[in-house]
Amino acid sequence: MEDPRTKGQQGGETEATTCGGRAGFPQRDRTTAHDRTRLALPKPEVAGLGNPGLLGTRHSVGMAVLGQLARRLGVSESWVRDRRCAADLALASLGDAQLVLLRPRRLMNANGRSVAQAAELFGLTAEDVYLVHDDLDKPLGKLALKLGGSARGHNGVRSCISCLNSSAMPRLRVGIGRPTHPNAVQAHVLGCFSPSEQELLPPLLERATDLLLDHIRERSQGPLSGT
Repeated sequence: MEDPRTKGQQGGETEATTCGGRAGFPQRDRTTAHDRTRLALPKPEVAGLGNPGLLGTRHSVGMAVLGQLARRLGVSESWVRDRRCAADLALASLGDAQLVLLRPRRLMNANGRSVAQAAELFGLTAEDVYLVHDDLDKPLGKLALKLGGSARGHNGVRSCISCLNSSAMPRLRVGIGRPTHPNAVQAHVLGCFSPSEQELLPPLLERATDLLLDHIRERSQGPLSGT
């Protein structure tokens, strides 16, 4: 199988920009039948939202989940930088399915550009894209997986909704807790986990990975497989 990641492996954007002239991701992909056969397109895409270079912060916990997912699937050393979508990509097998793992190299409020460009590259629809991100409204250690819905104030999710032109993406929300004072929110999300919180992270990342894999397996005979 030709791996579409092998082209454009250098570079990567980190600027905070919008979808930049894109009319939004279409309801169906733009690839031809020939392209789909040539690329042997995998699905689904699992995107860990966050800020590049700030992987240890609460706001980038989605990227930490992707790191654990890659380790579980045996592809932790297989990340490749792809300049076409300004992201790090890894392909992983799960039964008969092949997953696209993605960590954007753009800032959080422009994560959607990377997510949508990778989805277009692999011929995926919004329903094929899992978003993994932090959630202020859930305490640390709490997880929730939902299908679709609003951004709930999360700039990374808002960017994905805008660039994919859809709110149908499944999301795994990872609780990081909300500070008591409203003025402390920015410092909280951009700050690193405290030592006591870091003790909770390994089992949290394991449970998040379990939840993702179980959900993907359950859907493998349904919409994600095209049946």
